[in-house]
Amino acid sequence: MPAAQVEQRAALGQQPADRTLESGALELVADAIVGLRGVRRSFLHSREARPAMAQREPLTDTRKRCESSLRSNVGVRAAALIACLGAAAAAGCGGSSDELPPAPEPAKSPPTTKRPAGRVVEVGNKPEGLAFDTRTGLLAVGLAQPDRLALVDGRSGRVVRRVRLGESPRHLQLAAPGGPVLVPAEKSNELIEVSLPSGRATSSRTGRFPHDAARADSRTFVADELADTVSVLEAGRRTEVLQAPVQPGAVEVTGDGRLLGAVGVRGRQLELFDARTLGSLGRLNVGAGPTHLVALGRSFFVVDTRGNSVLEVPVDPEPVVHRRTRVNGRPYGIAVDRRRERLWVTLTERNQLVELTTRRRLRVLPTVRQPNTVAVDERSGRVFVTGKVDGTVQIIDP
Repeated sequence: MPAAQVEQRAALGQQPADRTLESGALELVADAIVGLRGVRRSFLHSREARPAMAQREPLTDTRKRCESSLRSNVGVRAAALIACLGAAAAAGCGGSSDELPPAPEPAKSPPTTKRPAGRVVEVGNKPEGLAFDTRTGLLAVGLAQPDRLALVDGRSGRVVRRVRLGESPRHLQLAAPGGPVLVPAEKSNELIEVSLPSGRATSSRTGRFPHDAARADSRTFVADELADTVSVLEAGRRTEVLQAPVQPGAVEVTGDGRLLGAVGVRGRQLELFDARTLGSLGRLNVGAGPTHLVALGRSFFVVDTRGNSVLEVPVDPEPVVHRRTRVNGRPYGIAVDRRRERLWVTLTERNQLVELTTRRRLRVLPTVRQPNTVAVDERSGRVFVTGKVDGTVQIIDP
């Protein structure tokens, strides 16, 4: 796949010039040197690979040409980094996913230094995972120890119901307006569906360690993070299993329900599937450490947590990383307001929330501590952020 064509530097903090060049080189390496197991599976067995493999130049010639180009563009230090990492990748071509770096996690947030924007309400212990339903006006919040799903009035912030769960969730998604809420239960290998507003719960078996889920028409797609698969559920039954990039931690469906995106948080790849035929449409590399994604129109937006960026991946005419928007501060949670074409991204290293268009940064707001998750009420524009440390939800009115 082509590399990133446009890099937009909406920096929230500056770095010295040489450090910036070196960091940029490392990001390009991360885009190029990714889960080799996934590359072999998706490309080397494809029809397109055969003529390319037959005409490929020797690895040593390729590396010399790349190093020469890098020296002329980003300096000798960055080129040395590229060469070292390239040699490591070449040596690992016969290896497994065990050779990949660990999945990225949010930063451990420092104590807050500024008053959070908007209002702050208490909801329960260790909130993480949010989903807002415009039809009922309820905000679903995942809680831990005890494991519950809190249903919160989105306007007042009052907890109206707590639903008992067998496992604490980290990701939540809404299946459709009016519910149910999709709640992956990682340790029990189940997907729990919670009806709104009643809170009635039903469960279905999934693959190993389900971490995220998304609905398209009658199908539910579940990211089985430790099985490297996506389970396809229909009418509560697991009917298909799709091979996915290494450690799929996030799934999302485009608004028209035609495309499914799955991000491998260790493989550092985005794979696209036809949500109707279930056929794979290919993979591409998405940064140094992707964690979450959302869809807006016919584009996916991927949070590159380790690379401090948000990547735009339009799918037409073919998937490509089209724009890289820099957001320093260990970005993690992301929500999309499709009505206003806005993205909201949490910065866990700084206790901040950044509002973006598809092209640029608009503003930065102070948040509660450990803002791992964000959701938006697309009807009113109201934004919600979890404060995992203090057991709170922040409500920001437009």
